[in-house]
Amino acid sequence: MTTGAPGPTAPAGRRTVHLAAHFPGVNSTTVWADPRAESQIAFSSFERLARTAERGLFDFFFLAEGLRLREHKGRVHDLDVVGRPESLTVLNALAAVTDRLGLAATVNATFNEPFELARRLATLDRLSEGRAAWNVVTSSDAFTGENFRRGGYLDRADRYTRAAEFVATARELWDSWTPATPASPYGVPRPFAHTGPHFEIEGEFTVPRSPQGHPVVIQAGDSEEGREFAAATADVVFSRHSTLEAGRAFYADTKARLARHGRRPADLRIMPGATYVLGDTDAEAQEHAAEIRRQQVSPQNALLALERVWGRDLSAYDPEGPLPDIDPDPAAVLTQGRVTDGDPLAVAARWRALSEAKGLSIRGTVIETTARQTFVGSPRTVAEALDTFVQREAADGFILIPHLTPGGLDDFVDRVVPLLQERGVFRTEYAGTTLRSHLGLPDPVRKG
Repeated sequence: MTTGAPGPTAPAGRRTVHLAAHFPGVNSTTVWADPRAESQIAFSSFERLARTAERGLFDFFFLAEGLRLREHKGRVHDLDVVGRPESLTVLNALAAVTDRLGLAATVNATFNEPFELARRLATLDRLSEGRAAWNVVTSSDAFTGENFRRGGYLDRADRYTRAAEFVATARELWDSWTPATPASPYGVPRPFAHTGPHFEIEGEFTVPRSPQGHPVVIQAGDSEEGREFAAATADVVFSRHSTLEAGRAFYADTKARLARHGRRPADLRIMPGATYVLGDTDAEAQEHAAEIRRQQVSPQNALLALERVWGRDLSAYDPEGPLPDIDPDPAAVLTQGRVTDGDPLAVAARWRALSEAKGLSIRGTVIETTARQTFVGSPRTVAEALDTFVQREAADGFILIPHLTPGGLDDFVDRVVPLLQERGVFRTEYAGTTLRSHLGLPDPVRKG
């Protein structure tokens, strides 16, 4: 069972650009007020974005995960996406309407068990004929844990040790079937047994290996533990470093860690999340980008961002007026289910300095201080920038996050992909059938 196709090849001395598509979930990137925006739950939305990604010859389609609806001031936040279908169920349905596109699900290693999750992932991998991927995430969040009656039982320091053992155990299960033979086209199951600090299981696994051996493993942590976990375990890193300088530093650091785990730089792909805005000219794209930022940071979202930092009810403030003259309450927690922004007093001090220097309102300050579009310009400008990141080893490719659901990828596929193909750094057809072949990753080393 060999999948070791080299993936797309670029001209001598040039590195191949890898691309994936992220279906927008709970975030402030998606502009839901745009009349072109459609459902975040209807299967037609998932299908349209996936079909566009496959038409664009992308490596994979990526789904995030939300195990609990976010709350603000003790209520479900009405500016957030309400309703999060389970990722693997959606991807199994997409396997039936796509042929080559990889299918990546974010699934939590804290609130699942190895046998059951390995079985679900192996089922997707088998049904899709080798196109599955697992984005491994962890949680020490008691708010999320309440949905599982575990209430944050796992210490933060233990989350990566459990995740590492979880992935290793899943791979033991995927490797427990014998190779296929003419007499046994799926192989045969062998007994497995695993004993470790977090899991002690034994039995027989129920799903044969897929054409790519077992699912691609993606990891998104950026801490010291996360980087080491990625170097030891992951096939792809979903990085948050979206500037050239930060990307080069992260890339060099993570790739340098591989050798001590017996791995080569080509064994791991680093793909930051990225947004983009296109226009016929760079100036037009910049105008579009500014308008999109104002749509993303509505007056209500501006006050939400302010309350998250201040820890106070600021609903009486005018979002187009100045920042509050009161200090944050560092002990208050108004929002559940979101990552904190750091020390509230320090964040408030930075925001005030910026607001005073530029004469910005609350909304203007939030627009200025929160994430902007990664790539803005004409299709040629964006294609050149993407290529530059890859050639200068700031990334191996990108996981693109459109600001519209589900049609936000259309312009990129129609206008940027052909320019990357002209540069000789992006495929003109799929060379293989599995996700590992798209990514140019080696076959998994079979153990046991």
